[in-house]
Amino acid sequence: MQPTFCPLTLIFCVLTMFYTVYIIYSTRLDRYYIGYSENVNERLLQHNAGISDYTAKSDDWELKYTEQYSSRIDAMAREGAIKKKKSRKYIEWLISSIG
Repeated sequence: MQPTFCPLTLIFCVLTMFYTVYIIYSTRLDRYYIGYSENVNERLLQHNAGISDYTAKSDDWELKYTEQYSSRIDAMAREGAIKKKKSRKYIEWLISSIG
């Protein structure tokens, strides 16, 4: 983490970088995709623009679920844990659990 100067409070603030584990869904393909990113909004645009090989088959991906982590390693581990389950029911349970 890198400190940055905050002029309004005259103190040093720490910029915290978060990594987001996300689940997106394509209605056209009726498929989910799990990933992680530092900027989930930019990543969603990339998925819909066909930049990612796996998601290039559709351009209607919608963000359905997110979890934030303070480290890349934790985000990668969580992404792997969700993918390892290979369960659509689990993914849909996660999405429904956010209320």
